[in-house]
Amino acid sequence: MSDKPKSHGRLSISASLKPRELITHNPRLAKVWSARIITLFPDAFPGVLGESLTGKALKDGKWQIETTNLRDFGLTKHRNVDDTPAGGGAGMVLRPDVLGPAIEHTMRGARGNWPLVYLSPRGRRFDQKMARAWSQADGITMLCGRFEGVDQRVLDHYNIQEVSLGDFVLTGGEIAAQAMIDATVRLLPSVLGNADSIEDESHSNGLLEHPQYTKPAEWNGRKIPDVLMSGHHANIEKWRHEMAEDITRTRRPDMWAAYEADEDR
Repeated sequence: MSDKPKSHGRLSISASLKPRELITHNPRLAKVWSARIITLFPDAFPGVLGESLTGKALKDGKWQIETTNLRDFGLTKHRNVDDTPAGGGAGMVLRPDVLGPAIEHTMRGARGNWPLVYLSPRGRRFDQKMARAWSQADGITMLCGRFEGVDQRVLDHYNIQEVSLGDFVLTGGEIAAQAMIDATVRLLPSVLGNADSIEDESHSNGLLEHPQYTKPAEWNGRKIPDVLMSGHHANIEKWRHEMAEDITRTRRPDMWAAYEADEDR
């Protein structure tokens, strides 16, 4: 008999219509922010979300992630989930009679403020403001598309919000979902552990972040700016703010225009 310790990683895969809970041996935790993912590739999760601070918070029960395998709701013995586009054209489209039951099952028990989103390149572009709003919700359900997308009737019927990671196309929504969840989870209370860090980082105040430096004081002939070594906190904050403005003005004219137009800052 082997003395090798048992793994405490993800639960093993089994044929079930129930969402699989990851990095936990407990049922759904009450009043804990939860991400529910509908995907054809449940083994893609938690992925990088199981590492570093988000992974520790996941193991500590500060947030939860569940996956629903869309293939479990497939039709016929082959578990088909897609079909050819109406009107002709290339590719395949996810069927409404597959997506509907999967969404109904995944949303079961969701209460309060619980966005239902579809990761789509034609959606509203994800940003820090959206991440903050999601972090203040009770949870989120994400539909990861594949192929040419999903039947429009599903989006209309469930009033699903389409959200894009950026102006480019991925092969599916799984990578986008992980990026958006990471940006959201780190804003949950007690996950990051440093509220000041969140307030000072890029996009939090409408500006890109100022340059950062650390030891040694000189490296390859390049010195840390004198103001940062002065110990004069007011001058340091002034310098950082000016640098943030300069970087934003140069690199992101769109952000700079919005920043200048914001009368409430």
